[in-house]
Formats: sequence, structure tokens, C-alpha cells
Amino acid sequence: MKTLVIASGNAGKICEFQGLLNDFPLSLRAQPDGLEVEETGSTFVANARLKAITVAEATGEWALADDSGLSVDALDGAPGVHSARYAPSDPERIARLLTALNGSEQREAHFCAALCIAAPGGRVLLEVEGRCDGLITHAPRGDQGFGYDPIFEVAGTDRTFAEMPLVEKKRHGHRGRAFTTLEPQLRQLLAAN
Repeated sequence: MKTLVIASGNAGKICEFQGLLNDFPLSLRAQPDGLEVEETGSTFVANARLKAITVAEATGEWALADDSGLSVDALDGAPGVHSARYAPSDPERIARLLTALNGSEQREAHFCAALCIAAPGGRVLLEVEGRCDGLITHAPRGDQGFGYDPIFEVAGTDRTFAEMPLVEKKRHGHRGRAFTTLEPQLRQLLAAN
């Protein structure tokens, strides 16, 4: 069975990937404790690639990385690639974002997720992107998920990601959409190795 290291220290993200990958013939591991990868890319794809290559090199195994974030139209795309570093904690990030919108009625936003699987030696095996459009709510709603999930209402659902079970979030979410694109390519890659 092939080992795939999830290139993240985020417990919520690791749990979500475990749910997405549970029917693949893979042994999943989290990246080693203390391994930090500086996200210096200017795009989600560049950051995912950087993390996957670094973790694959460090572990000698295939690594799956994602870089994802929230881009808010009224904030000229912020926080974008800086979503995770917008403030020190999820509640602080949410508060800062809501304060930045300052009651604006322009609430359009989208989540983007880039996924990359790399092999040791710096070889990129797969890269895909997914997007989910929605609106920023005026206050957090729901207790599922992590990050900006409680303030992102998914277009056409009247619910935030934090109000959705994982199965529904997978269907609507940016990471789920990226994964839907990745899934057949990953099955082909595993069949060939």
C-alpha cells in the first residue's frame, strides 16, 4: 500500500483529507511534527506545489498539499494567499474580516483550493484547482468545519460551510471540487505505480 503524507499541520484539514481519501489504497500520514514550510508563492497553486515538494523530500514519500483561501471581492481579493496568516486564530481571522467589511453590502467571495501531489526528487505528479462561490455572512453560523467556514455562505444553499455535514461540504466545497478533479487522476497514478 502506497504511503501518502498530508502536507499540513492543520488537524481540521488532515481530518477532511482522511475523509476524502478513505476509499483509496493509501496509508495516510500527517507531515512530521515541527516541519514548517514557508508559503512564499504568490498563488494558491505555487504554495501547494512548494509544500508538496518540501514534504515529499523530507519524508521520502509522496506528499499531498493544498493551499486554499478566501478571496473577498470588496477587499480586492484579500485575504487570498494570506488567509491562514490574516490573524493568529480562526476567531481573530473571522473578526478581522467582518471588521474590514464594516457592514458593506458587497459580500461576494469565493474559496479556491489548489491540490498538488509530489514525489521525492521534486517531481510534481498531479495539480488541480477547485472553486466555490458564495457570500460573507454578517455573523458566524454553525459549528462544523474550521477557518472561515462559519462566515462563508455557499451560493445557492442558504447555509455556511459550518452548517453542513462533511458529505455536503465535500460536494459544494472548493477542496471537494478540486478533489473531484484529482480523484480519477490519482486512481490512474496509483494503478500505474
